[in-house]
Amino acid sequence: MGKKYPVTFGTFHAVFFTVLKYAYHFHAGNIIKEDVKYQYMREIVAHMGLEYNDEAEFLSSLFGEISMVKNAGVALENYYSSNLPEHVFRKIYRAYDEKLRRNRLLDFDDMLVYTYELFSERKDILSAWQKKYRYILIDEFQDINKLQFDIMKMLALPENNLFVVGDDDQSIYRFRGARPEIMLHFDKDYPNAKKIVLKENYRSTANIVDASLRLIGHNTERFQKEIHAAGSSDAAVEFAVFEDQRAENRKIIEEIRDHVEGSGMYSDIAILFRTNTQPRLLMEQLMDYDIPFVTRDNIPNLYEHWIAKDIFAYIYMAQGSRTRKNFLQIMNRPKRYISRENVDEEEIAFEVLLDIYRDKPWIAERIEKMEYDLKVIGRITPFAAINYIRQSVGYDDFCREYADYRRISEEELLEKLDELQEGAKGYRDFDEWFTHIEEYTEELKRQSEKQRKNKNGVLLATLHSAKGLEFQKVYIVDVNEGVMPYKKAVLEADIEEERRMFYVGITRAREKLKLCSVKKLNNHETEISRFIREMNETED
Repeated sequence: MGKKYPVTFGTFHAVFFTVLKYAYHFHAGNIIKEDVKYQYMREIVAHMGLEYNDEAEFLSSLFGEISMVKNAGVALENYYSSNLPEHVFRKIYRAYDEKLRRNRLLDFDDMLVYTYELFSERKDILSAWQKKYRYILIDEFQDINKLQFDIMKMLALPENNLFVVGDDDQSIYRFRGARPEIMLHFDKDYPNAKKIVLKENYRSTANIVDASLRLIGHNTERFQKEIHAAGSSDAAVEFAVFEDQRAENRKIIEEIRDHVEGSGMYSDIAILFRTNTQPRLLMEQLMDYDIPFVTRDNIPNLYEHWIAKDIFAYIYMAQGSRTRKNFLQIMNRPKRYISRENVDEEEIAFEVLLDIYRDKPWIAERIEKMEYDLKVIGRITPFAAINYIRQSVGYDDFCREYADYRRISEEELLEKLDELQEGAKGYRDFDEWFTHIEEYTEELKRQSEKQRKNKNGVLLATLHSAKGLEFQKVYIVDVNEGVMPYKKAVLEADIEEERRMFYVGITRAREKLKLCSVKKLNNHETEISRFIREMNETED
């Protein structure tokens, strides 16, 4: 018997970090901790004097872009930021990189960058690892990015014993740098490669499989393939249109209760959505009916968003609050040109402010209007108050200006206001509305605690996080244009990615699939998704 060598199992990051440990004597302590990483970025941003409203969102988006640059193998000079002017982003990128190198730290993306640089420059080290790993298997190959593939191509030489497994129709991480075209063009990199297509689907019924193939067949950048369901046809795929999300949720809840009363389990069911901001209203309604649920994603609390905090500050002041904190929150939203230096007392008095700016009538006029607006807001319902703040006070215009400054979608900010306003509908006064918000926030915390122990709950998940899972019955909600496909998907490659994401969602269902659309989203008319039509098209 020859000598046995253990097989190495690991993610790209784990395997490549092992390479770096041998080459540079790195250890776990050289991997930057999340809190240190964010502290570094805070220092860089503060030093540059950049303004933002939501620190977590801003820093997270910066790290996302830095990661994209590293994984895509793009020269920094050729990358155009979606957050900031190019020269500002490049300065941040270089400052962050310098901080890491100066402190002998690396983040997860650096594990790939450093390994690529090492293998490119030190052929002796590359050769040693090539001899160690003569046979390489890569799973989930459809999600590989350019940098990962460039490293693996070097490592596989000279024998090229590569075995890759993946489903090109399930490549849904383009936003992280994944490139499905790498899998599609694999035979160009390796002309002698043999392709094996697995044609049997053992999860879903024939009706679900057939509908999914009709949908994904509209993508042009894919391997053509025939998939057959091992099971029977059974129930047809259901499609329903509702007036709005409340009606949509009521019907789903009714069907969940019927399922459980018929001896089914809550955990048989998944409700899937495109973004993690969609299920807020659904969660509130599930709580009202004591239906247990589990979330796969971090569902942000709308009422903790900076826009909600601005609206609350206006309302608190309309109710008589004059705290410095509330005033600072909104004094220049929209721009009133009030200096922070003139707001040094813990209690704000409008007459004092007017006296300070008596020689600047254009500012004094804005202060007088603010005082008048607060009186109006204090006399109307929550729904009407939000509408007044948006239109008469000018908060919508402030959001548009901020979106332009940050290079983010103004539509996303205005949607937060739409959702907040829609949620306030039906409440007679502010006390009633604020009581509901407090109860919802507390219940959200309780549900979070329960989820750690709860095995029998309806799953709420984004299409991304549902990948790899399966359920007896799946609901996909808000199947509307602007949601599925998402409004940011403009290029054909983006639409194809959205279609793949929807394909992943519908193929989570084993027996029953129900697709739900609404006529109105946040009080705006909306159209049924094109994907519904594509699923129902038949060949002539």
